[in-house]
Amino acid sequence: MQRQHGVGTTIKHYACNNQEENRRGVSSIVSERALREIYLKGFEIAIKESQPKAIMTSYNKVNGVHTANSYDLCTTAARKEWGFAGIIMTDWTTTNADGGSSAAKCIAAGNDLVMPGTDIDRREILDALSAENDQYLEEKDLTACAQKILEMIFTSNSYE
Repeated sequence: MQRQHGVGTTIKHYACNNQEENRRGVSSIVSERALREIYLKGFEIAIKESQPKAIMTSYNKVNGVHTANSYDLCTTAARKEWGFAGIIMTDWTTTNADGGSSAAKCIAAGNDLVMPGTDIDRREILDALSAENDQYLEEKDLTACAQKILEMIFTSNSYE
């Protein structure tokens, strides 16, 4: 599919998305070895061999941390270890008042796009840039997200 100029794929749901019921509330408790050798191996292979345009995180938590808020999953593993160069996005409505992930933490973890990006998400991100409400987000992290989104747009068929 990606051999066609300007066309890309999204791999999902990253990671440990093992159930549909209560997937927003469940925390997959898994050892580092099992995580790397079983649950992340397919994503690692897909990234290293095909370099998809996007990764979509899952709703669940892994070892108590929302996948979209996990720096270890989004930045350390995907970007630094496997060389992922595309965008990372949250699943739709991952951030919510019902115990969902934090929009500001999504950006800090390495997500470039919070879907769908509600007014509450935007306010939370802006507040975190000012270190309000016990959250902190560096402007360089938000700038890096914007850069990756622009790169995606400029390499797509839609831009032509």
